Amino acid sequence: MKLSVVMPVYNEAATIETIVRRVLAMAEVDELIIVDDGSTDGTRAILGELEGTERVRIILKARNEGKGSAVVVGIGEARGDLVLIQDADLEYDPRHYPVLLQPIYEDLADVVYGSRFLGEARRPILFWNMVANKILTLVTNLLYNTILTDMETGYKLFRREIIAGMTIHARRFDFEPEVTAKLLKNKVRLYEVPIAFNPRDYSEGKKIGLWDGVEAVWTLVKYRFMD
Repeated sequence: MKLSVVMPVYNEAATIETIVRRVLAMAEVDELIIVDDGSTDGTRAILGELEGTERVRIILKARNEGKGSAVVVGIGEARGDLVLIQDADLEYDPRHYPVLLQPIYEDLADVVYGSRFLGEARRPILFWNMVANKILTLVTNLLYNTILTDMETGYKLFRREIIAGMTIHARRFDFEPEVTAKLLKNKVRLYEVPIAFNPRDYSEGKKIGLWDGVEAVWTLVKYRFMD
């Protein structure tokens, strides 16, 4: 099965070259689709230098609309049998791709989440962000009668027909709860595997905030009770 990696990017000039190199070092990757969401910090100039790199396709959006919108564009362009979301900020390590892929190869799952809370190594910072993640996952479990450990993880791997066939309205960080809600509501086979996590703090460019957590709760509730 061919693997497409979709990478949404917004103002990641400090990390984009490193993460692209790490992704392309993985033999499992057949194509890397980078979707720039209107960067203004020099990221686009760096992407221009990467243009023409083997296995890399670059899409430049006209304006910033949010991570969710960039991911949706990338999914629409994916050609592989499998689609994996990869953030550009070095928090998630591509060396976990084999772990993420294994449940698919063994036909145990159609979607795989990389959980930051199943015992792998992680950088111990941002306590309140962890609390927020735990609360959002608890709300997910209560509403959808499941036992996820990390709904908000950035590592989500899909069989392409599942995610490409899904209508996604999210524009920002509400992508995670909307997609999770629809997967669980439709009883898609979902599997979690442990991943290491190296979070950055807000001084290093972390973008998600308090309002995104409120929006995530509303998204989970909304899709629980509507089609």
